[in-house]
Amino acid sequence: MLKIIISLMFIGCKLAEYQPGPEADAKINTYESEISPDGSHQLTVETTNGIIIQEQGVAGFQASGQSLYVAPDGTPIQLLYTADEFGFHPQGDHLPKPPPIPEAILRSLEWNAAHAKAEYQRKSKH
Repeated sequence: MLKIIISLMFIGCKLAEYQPGPEADAKINTYESEISPDGSHQLTVETTNGIIIQEQGVAGFQASGQSLYVAPDGTPIQLLYTADEFGFHPQGDHLPKPPPIPEAILRSLEWNAAHAKAEYQRKSKH
Protein backbone atom coordinates (compact mmCIF):
# COMPACT_ATOMS: atom_id res chain seq x y z
CA MET A 1 0.00 0.00 0.00
CA LEU A 2 2.83 2.39 0.86
CA LYS A 3 4.46 1.73 -2.52
CA ILE A 4 1.22 2.62 -4.30
CA ILE A 5 0.90 5.89 -2.35
CA ILE A 6 4.51 6.84 -3.07
CA SER A 7 4.07 5.95 -6.76
CA LEU A 8 0.93 8.09 -6.97
CA MET A 9 2.78 10.98 -5.31
CA PHE A 10 5.55 10.78 -7.93
CA ILE A 11 3.00 10.62 -10.76
CA GLY A 12 1.18 13.63 -9.30
CA CYS A 13 4.43 15.61 -9.05
CA LYS A 14 5.30 14.78 -12.66
CA LEU A 15 1.85 15.85 -13.88
CA ALA A 16 2.08 19.10 -11.91
CA GLU A 17 5.51 19.91 -13.38
CA TYR A 18 5.77 23.22 -15.24
CA GLN A 19 5.05 22.80 -18.94
CA PRO A 20 6.39 25.76 -20.92
CA GLY A 21 4.04 27.02 -23.62
CA PRO A 22 4.90 28.23 -27.09
CA GLU A 23 5.75 31.65 -25.63
CA ALA A 24 8.84 30.19 -23.98
CA ASP A 25 10.67 30.20 -27.32
CA ALA A 26 9.95 33.86 -28.14
CA LYS A 27 12.95 35.83 -29.36
CA ILE A 28 13.66 39.56 -29.36
CA ASN A 29 13.38 41.01 -32.88
CA THR A 30 14.09 44.63 -32.01
CA TYR A 31 15.82 46.19 -29.04
CA GLU A 32 16.60 49.89 -29.22
CA SER A 33 17.66 51.82 -26.15
CA GLU A 34 18.93 55.39 -26.09
CA ILE A 35 20.03 57.19 -22.95
CA SER A 36 21.03 60.82 -23.40
CA PRO A 37 23.58 62.67 -21.25
CA ASP A 38 20.72 64.70 -19.72
CA GLY A 39 19.15 61.43 -18.49
CA SER A 40 16.27 61.29 -20.93
CA HIS A 41 15.71 57.88 -22.46
CA GLN A 42 13.84 55.96 -25.13
CA LEU A 43 13.26 52.22 -25.31
CA THR A 44 11.64 49.99 -27.94
CA VAL A 45 11.39 46.20 -27.71
CA GLU A 46 9.57 43.88 -30.13
CA THR A 47 9.46 40.08 -29.87
CA THR A 48 8.61 37.25 -32.25
CA ASN A 49 5.36 36.55 -30.38
CA GLY A 50 4.01 40.07 -30.93
CA ILE A 51 4.94 41.79 -27.67
CA ILE A 52 5.76 45.47 -28.18
CA ILE A 53 7.12 47.75 -25.46
CA GLN A 54 7.81 51.45 -25.96
CA GLU A 55 8.91 53.97 -23.34
CA GLN A 56 10.33 57.46 -23.21
CA GLY A 57 11.20 59.56 -20.21
CA VAL A 58 13.11 62.35 -18.57
CA ALA A 59 15.81 61.57 -15.98
CA GLY A 60 13.95 60.41 -12.91
CA PHE A 61 11.11 62.91 -13.35
CA GLN A 62 8.69 61.41 -15.83
CA ALA A 63 8.25 58.36 -18.04
CA SER A 64 5.48 57.29 -20.38
CA GLY A 65 4.94 54.39 -22.68
CA GLN A 66 2.88 51.45 -23.73
CA SER A 67 2.90 47.67 -23.81
CA LEU A 68 1.03 45.63 -26.39
CA TYR A 69 0.54 41.86 -26.26
CA VAL A 70 -2.06 39.12 -26.65
CA ALA A 71 -3.35 37.49 -23.45
CA PRO A 72 -3.47 33.67 -23.21
CA ASP A 73 -7.22 33.78 -23.93
CA GLY A 74 -6.58 35.68 -27.21
CA THR A 75 -7.59 39.12 -25.94
CA PRO A 76 -5.38 41.93 -27.29
CA ILE A 77 -4.00 43.96 -24.38
CA GLN A 78 -2.82 47.56 -24.65
CA LEU A 79 -1.45 49.19 -21.52
CA LEU A 80 -0.68 52.91 -21.67
CA TYR A 81 1.05 54.50 -18.71
CA THR A 82 2.74 57.55 -17.28
CA ALA A 83 4.89 57.71 -14.19
CA ASP A 84 5.78 60.97 -12.51
CA GLU A 85 6.07 62.63 -9.12
CA PHE A 86 2.42 61.74 -8.49
CA GLY A 87 2.89 57.99 -9.07
CA PHE A 88 2.25 55.35 -11.72
CA HIS A 89 -0.85 55.93 -13.85
CA PRO A 90 -1.86 52.92 -16.00
CA GLN A 91 -4.70 52.97 -18.53
CA GLY A 92 -6.22 50.03 -20.37
CA ASP A 93 -9.54 48.39 -21.07
CA HIS A 94 -8.33 45.23 -19.30
CA LEU A 95 -7.78 47.01 -15.96
CA PRO A 96 -10.49 46.80 -13.27
CA LYS A 97 -12.83 49.76 -13.00
CA PRO A 98 -14.18 51.04 -9.65
CA PRO A 99 -17.92 50.69 -9.08
CA PRO A 100 -20.03 53.82 -9.51
CA ILE A 101 -20.51 56.03 -6.45
CA PRO A 102 -24.03 55.52 -5.02
CA GLU A 103 -26.46 58.39 -5.63
CA ALA A 104 -26.95 59.02 -1.88
CA ILE A 105 -23.20 59.45 -1.39
CA LEU A 106 -22.98 61.84 -4.37
CA ARG A 107 -25.79 63.98 -2.91
CA SER A 108 -24.05 63.97 0.47
CA LEU A 109 -20.75 65.08 -1.06
CA GLU A 110 -22.49 67.86 -3.00
CA TRP A 111 -24.27 69.04 0.15
CA ASN A 112 -21.00 68.99 2.13
CA ALA A 113 -19.24 71.04 -0.54
CA ALA A 114 -22.09 73.57 -0.72
CA HIS A 115 -22.30 74.01 3.07
CA ALA A 116 -18.66 73.67 4.08
CA LYS A 117 -18.09 77.39 4.69
CA ALA A 118 -21.24 77.82 6.81
CA GLU A 119 -20.39 74.73 8.87
CA TYR A 120 -16.82 75.95 9.42
CA GLN A 121 -18.01 79.41 10.50
CA ARG A 122 -20.55 77.96 12.94
CA LYS A 123 -17.91 75.73 14.59
CA SER A 124 -15.31 78.49 14.84
CA LYS A 125 -17.68 80.78 16.83
CA HIS A 126 -17.85 78.32 19.74
